[in-house]
Amino acid sequence: MSLMDSESSDLAGLLERALDTSLDFVDSLTERPSACVAPPDLPSGLLPEQGVGSEKTLDHFREELLPYLSASAGPRYWGFVTGGATPAALLGDWLSSVTDQNLSIAGDSIAPAVEVQVLDWLRQLFQLPETFSGSLTSGATSANLLGILCGRQFAGEAQGIDVAASGLAGTLIHVFSACPHASSLKGLAIAGLGRDSLMSVACEPDSEKMSLSALEYALSASGSPGKIVLASAGTVTGTDFDDLSAIADLCQKHRAWLHVDGAFGIFSRLLEDKRNWTDGLERADSITCDGHKWLNVPYDSGIFLTPHTRLLEQVLSVSSPYLVNDSALPSFMNRGVENSRRFRALPIWFSLQAYGRAGVEEMVAGNCQQAARLADWLEASPDYELLTPCKLNVVVFRPANVDDLTGWLKRVNATGTVFVTPGRWQGTDAVRAAFSNWSTTSADVDRVTGLLENMAKGESPI
Repeated sequence: MSLMDSESSDLAGLLERALDTSLDFVDSLTERPSACVAPPDLPSGLLPEQGVGSEKTLDHFREELLPYLSASAGPRYWGFVTGGATPAALLGDWLSSVTDQNLSIAGDSIAPAVEVQVLDWLRQLFQLPETFSGSLTSGATSANLLGILCGRQFAGEAQGIDVAASGLAGTLIHVFSACPHASSLKGLAIAGLGRDSLMSVACEPDSEKMSLSALEYALSASGSPGKIVLASAGTVTGTDFDDLSAIADLCQKHRAWLHVDGAFGIFSRLLEDKRNWTDGLERADSITCDGHKWLNVPYDSGIFLTPHTRLLEQVLSVSSPYLVNDSALPSFMNRGVENSRRFRALPIWFSLQAYGRAGVEEMVAGNCQQAARLADWLEASPDYELLTPCKLNVVVFRPANVDDLTGWLKRVNATGTVFVTPGRWQGTDAVRAAFSNWSTTSADVDRVTGLLENMAKGESPI
């Protein structure tokens, strides 16, 4: 009997040990250091010729790896925009591995139908027209890439060229943006348009919001028959929202493709007092969102939505005899970069089924209140400077009278109490704290403000 056969006969015992390890980790999140800022180097060595088995490997994991993992799924990991994983999403993610479905084509499983249902639920969650569909991706980077690829195809068609079939030769495509996410620049590089080809549009004063007059001038001055506009629903640092209705008008006038990066800002549509910030989103040609941010499902989980699935499939379709099927459902390999991919829809399906719209709204509203609580404390403190008002879930600040912000940031993160990341606001180095975890509470905010107060006094960090 092989080692794998032997382990299969005791799978229940192995999974039980894995469950115990998982629960130990989850239970440690509230006190585990928010980040492991100095993990040890793993010893170099040869690949084992003979394996030690799953049980001993789990022991190695617990001893050699687990102590040095961050608590990025925990309540005080405020770097980037990193959500956690709700209990329901954990169940769905575990079962997506157990069932090991490949969503390349329909015809052998209900899994593609689940993704269709999840995409429709997301469309409803974000209050978009029924014309929107799309696919689930590895994250916002690949979702932004899909938007750029569709825009490239659209721009090619305006010049009588099928870019997906014939390439970019003979096309002229101009791309416009004021404050693009780094992943969009990566997308321009992958799509063959080039990072340096981006035509930068000015922002409004003291803001990351795109200037409408600057965009109108740039579009009017462009001699290109192919145009793509990359807009933002929540910029990375200032959480500013482009005027999507006005931008949609300009795109319609100049026959430009409008792609909106709403990776986390799109969730503002769930809050009544902030819903109008994304007016006009329903007129976008493509939209990016992230499930592993504010929806709090495990990595990886990106969302791409468009009313133009014809163009999406034109770019990404794969033709081969062994892939032919007669299902009415979409073949998702024709809607994404990967031909083979895991059952990404299941964690989202679990989470939306378990908590519904109201549960997601509660999570988003809670994080916004916590961000406002931190911002209010910073604004009242003589030791810190709030660099821009907190609009949604991101707080941008810096300590007063500190020249070495990098060193200060390292000391804060080394405490393990919180993890925050650097940023830059209007030419000033800054600290950026982003709230997007379902388990964060007001007590977590108070614990961090206590740390900041002690550091300002020169006392030992708590």
